[in-house]
Amino acid sequence: MLAARGLRPKKRLGQHFLMDGGAARKIAALCVSEPGAHVFEIGAGTGALTLALLESGARVSAIEIDPDLIGILRGREELAGAEIVQADALAYDFESATAGADWIAAGNLPYNIATPLVMRWLALRNPPQRIVVMVQRDVADRFMARPSTPAYGSLSVAVQFSMQVRRAFVLGPSVFWPRPHVESTLVAMERRAEPAVPVRDRAYFEQVVRAAFAYRRKTLANSLALALGIERARVQTALARLDLDTEIRGEQLDLAAFAALADDLGS
Repeated sequence: MLAARGLRPKKRLGQHFLMDGGAARKIAALCVSEPGAHVFEIGAGTGALTLALLESGARVSAIEIDPDLIGILRGREELAGAEIVQADALAYDFESATAGADWIAAGNLPYNIATPLVMRWLALRNPPQRIVVMVQRDVADRFMARPSTPAYGSLSVAVQFSMQVRRAFVLGPSVFWPRPHVESTLVAMERRAEPAVPVRDRAYFEQVVRAAFAYRRKTLANSLALALGIERARVQTALARLDLDTEIRGEQLDLAAFAALADDLGS
């Protein structure tokens, strides 16, 4: 399809097209648990996953930034049931498009947009009920990381606060064209009915978490003092009240500890 139009994958857009129909059907099965589910596919490419989603009974809004690929998608008769949208997913108005109804996010996310896009979804008033995305392995590791591991950071806390996350399967380079130099991981997330831990002020909780990882080589007390202007002694007093080491580092705290610390500091 690309060759017929004299097209090549665009490196600046991180284009690697899914070639394996079986893999596309496995991904679609993870997305769609009942017919009629509204799936927003990011980076539809040439339509391999789009077709699998339609065949699974989904209502599909396929978002693609590349106008050349929009031409391919709209030219495929078997994709006529999908809404084909030319847009940048990082600027797309998901709030208006979903109008408060349940929706699912899916797609093969280029490395440079995976983290900001997932964070943008989680910040929406109406975030996705489910997220099923292909990302580079190191990004998947950060989504699922546990405390005191190298991959653990503010992204891990933010995702796990709102979503239940699991690694569904790994996709090798051979299922894409052109072949990427890394393995892709299919990550499936389900929105929690309630956040993983209760917090008094979510915005302040998120601020504390970001600040905790702003200076990874420093203790938590020092990092919060530098990033938020909170007196170091005040942070240490709060840590002591929570029976935590006053010299602990941010990457050692789990979600419950971050919630308790934010509540204490914000009181």
